Amino acid sequence: MKKVFFLLLLPLFFSAQAPIEVASDTSWEYNLEKALKLARKNDKNILIYFTGSDWCPPCKMLKKDFFETPQFTEVSKNYITLYIDMPRNQDLLSKEQMKHNKEVVASYNKKGVFPLLKIISNKGKTLDEYSGYAMNGDVRYHVQLLEKNK
Repeated sequence: MKKVFFLLLLPLFFSAQAPIEVASDTSWEYNLEKALKLARKNDKNILIYFTGSDWCPPCKMLKKDFFETPQFTEVSKNYITLYIDMPRNQDLLSKEQMKHNKEVVASYNKKGVFPLLKIISNKGKTLDEYSGYAMNGDVRYHVQLLEKNK
């Protein structure tokens, strides 16, 4: 009986470890320097999304309620989007990517708040931010942040 129970739970365990992808219609960068170059070239600000993709329930819900919507896809066109993931399962990222993400967190998310949306200029100056998510489907504050910093 224990073996059957374990076999039933096994797929759930492996699916919980899979990296979370965000908004398929949005092109995300994973390197700050590359994002800064693109932002300068295109005269845009950068939206940095800090997430804990495999352990943060509000991050997972925000993905579904905001990042996977046509509304986000549309408003994100005004930004260079940078995805900074800090998963607990460090096998989800390469050592180089994890090192890079830790450096970006140290510079732009010193309090280690997740989820965090931060807007920076194409020179790297912080312009605005919004942290957290109540997991109730209300993403108006996230949208307002992006609308006012185009």
